[in-house]
Parts: sequence; C-alpha cells; structure tokens
Amino acid sequence: MRITTVGLDADDTLWHNETIFRLTQDRLRALMADIAPPETLNATLAEVEKRNLRLYGYGVKGFTLSMIETAMELTGANPPGRLIAEILAAGREMLGHPVEPLPGVEQALAELDGYRLVLITKGDLLHQEQKLAASGLGDLFAAVEIVSEKDTGAYRRVFDRHGTGAAEAVMCGNSMRSDILPALEAGCWGAYIPYHITWAHEVAEPPGDHARFVELRSISELPAWVRGLN
Repeated sequence: MRITTVGLDADDTLWHNETIFRLTQDRLRALMADIAPPETLNATLAEVEKRNLRLYGYGVKGFTLSMIETAMELTGANPPGRLIAEILAAGREMLGHPVEPLPGVEQALAELDGYRLVLITKGDLLHQEQKLAASGLGDLFAAVEIVSEKDTGAYRRVFDRHGTGAAEAVMCGNSMRSDILPALEAGCWGAYIPYHITWAHEVAEPPGDHARFVELRSISELPAWVRGLN
C-alpha cells in the first residue's frame, strides 16, 4: 500500500470553530430570553439553519442570516431593531475571532513532510482563506480546496487533481458525516479525530469495522498511523 496524499479538514480539526458558534448561540439565547424559551429558540434556529444550507452554504455569514431569520420567526416578523443590530455585531465578532490551532497540529503537519498535504474544507471562501492565513499553517499545504459540499464526488475530484487518486489518499477530520463517510466511499482511508463538541448536522454513525477507517485520540497520532499504512 502506498499513501501519497493526506487531506485535512480545517474547522475543529486544525483550529477551534464550533465553540465559537456555541458561544454565539448562547449570546442569542440571552438576547431573546424575554421572547422565547431556550428550547424553542434552539429548535427554531436548528430548523432554519437546515433549511438555509442549500441557499447560504456553511459558515458564519449563513449562520448570521439564520439567526436573523430565527428572530423574525419568533417575533412574528417584527424584531426590535436593536436585536438585529446585536445579531449583526455577533456575526462580525465571529468573523474577526482569533484563529487558535489545536494542540499538536503544527507538529503533526511538520511530521507529515514527504506527503502531499491538501486542506479540504467547507464554508465561506473569503473567511476560510482568512482563517488559514491567520493560522500560520498555509505554507504547509500543497493545495487548498474550499468546497460547497464534501461528498464522494468532491473527494474523488480533489485527490485526482492534487494527488494520485483516492485509493492512495487519507482524509482526516472531526466530522463523521462530511470528513469520513464520503471519503471512505470514494476509496480513501479515513482518520476520525473527534472534537469535544459537534454540530448536530455533522453527526453520523461510524462505519463499524471498515478496513480503511481508524479513530485517533488526537492529531498527534496521525503521522505514525499514516506511515504505518506504507
């Protein structure tokens, strides 16, 4: 077996992301405490986000629009102007939040020297590019692919374009739904590294005893596992 290419997810694999969304959702609950109970707000926001994914895609800007739409629904299309201003301010703060690489990331990427590293992520193009630049990790990647959806076809195209095909590639990430299952279906190896919280939309059942799947405790274990495949 020969591995030539390692694909890596960005958010919650290389740096913190979901915690920022959770903190902003906490802020929205506080802002709307007099309008809707927390469970109602959570359920409405989740439904609005799901409905809007095909329109806005993934990322902070789509999330901000979904928060505004949630406020509209829960106030009968008559939210206070100050509430909308606070939601927009929260979205701007998310876009400007410092990028903090997770422990062990820089060392693990350095130890993968000799493999072609490809960053494969979803989300807003401009914001993802800004986060990669702010992380200081950009020079370690041979290619960056920001896709609208991580599906089987996307992985096959990316690893054909930047590697030697999916069969000789590893995909590493924290989302079972987006990073692992479609990559395995495309013929890749899949390395799942859980983050301590996961967006409900990204939750899926693991593939069981799939021969090309592994769950690692941290990204620090990735280089040795990849080398072992060779």
